[in-house]
This record gives sequence, structure tokens and C-alpha cells, in this order.
Amino acid sequence: MEIKDAALVLSALGHEARLSIFRLLVEAGPAGLNAGAISDALAMPPASASFHLAHLSRVGLIQGQRTHRFIHYSANFSGMDELIVFLTRNCCQGESCLPLTAACETREKRRAIAND
Repeated sequence: MEIKDAALVLSALGHEARLSIFRLLVEAGPAGLNAGAISDALAMPPASASFHLAHLSRVGLIQGQRTHRFIHYSANFSGMDELIVFLTRNCCQGESCLPLTAACETREKRRAIAND
């Protein structure tokens, strides 16, 4: 991930409504939620939810899949993983200083284990 891309993603998450939507979709897992369920869960007007969903989709944090009349949204876990790796790459000169992050599974950790 390039710094310009990270700035766009972080900017999108800098809004309370978009951060709430993204966290809800992360909690929902790969199955995701439809736009109406997102709007209901966050007590957000549908037009506002649609606006924020479009913004999150535009920066690549979520993806939407149309099924008949509904759009089903899910978090882009690969993109989230790339952002976490970008933010923590070479942290503290390679020393383990983030115990909560170190405990999380990341794609790099899974690849390192698979290659051992």
C-alpha cells in the first residue's frame, strides 16, 4: 500500500458514521449485511447510509454485491489487512512493541507460517 492510498482509506474512516459502518461489517464477517440491515442497526437514515457506503466502497474498504433489489455489503478484509500491515511495518525498528497487534493474525504471519 502506498502512503497516498493509506491516507484516502484513513480519511474515509475518519468519519464517525463510516467508521461505525465499517466496524459493523467487520463484525458481520465475510457474509456481510444488506444496506437496510446496516441502516437499521445503526439507526441511520437510508439515504445517509447509502452515501457513506458508497464512499467506503470507493476507497476499497468494502464491496457491494447486488442481489435482485438489494445490495449486500461486506468488508474488504484483504484491504483492511494491507492497511494494518502498512501502519505497523517496521514499527519500533522491528522490535515487538505492539502486543495487541502481534496477537492478531495477519496475512504476512499466515504466509510466514505456511513457508516454514
